[in-house]
Amino acid sequence: MEKRQYRIGELANKAGVTPRTVRYYESLGILKSQDRKDGRQRHYTDGDLVYLNRIIQLKNYGMSLDEIAEIIRLGNEDSTGERRRLQLLKQYRKLLSKEIQHLKNVQALIDDLSWHVQQLESVDTDFKQCPGSACPRCEYKDRCEFYREDAHEKPLRSSLTASAGKSGSE
Repeated sequence: MEKRQYRIGELANKAGVTPRTVRYYESLGILKSQDRKDGRQRHYTDGDLVYLNRIIQLKNYGMSLDEIAEIIRLGNEDSTGERRRLQLLKQYRKLLSKEIQHLKNVQALIDDLSWHVQQLESVDTDFKQCPGSACPRCEYKDRCEFYREDAHEKPLRSSLTASAGKSGSE
């Protein structure tokens, strides 16, 4: 069975990148530079396409080109692939941990925004003065970041917002 060969433009198109990106990856040593044939054009195989797609995948996962280069270097130095596997595992765990934390942050924001939507949908009076005279009766006072039991103490957020507004408008 004959192997399919691609010119640089075809390879780039199949991988969803530009020929310039393919050349750049070659110049960094993370993609093997191919022999030039008829007309001094590069030719690539299906294996090269798989390799390029892997580089793109790692980059999309958030790995830097330096990290990808390190993984490739390890593969070239270790015929068993064990060092590359361990490095990939380390990088994947690092990325997974980062994304789990991001997900927790997004979930906290969603929860907070949902709470505010629910609060605003159920408020019946005194919203214009929130935080204000209705705070002691508000069903959300235990969660509200504006409520203070001491009526003489300024709400925390309103004083922070006022000072932030001053610095932004001056």
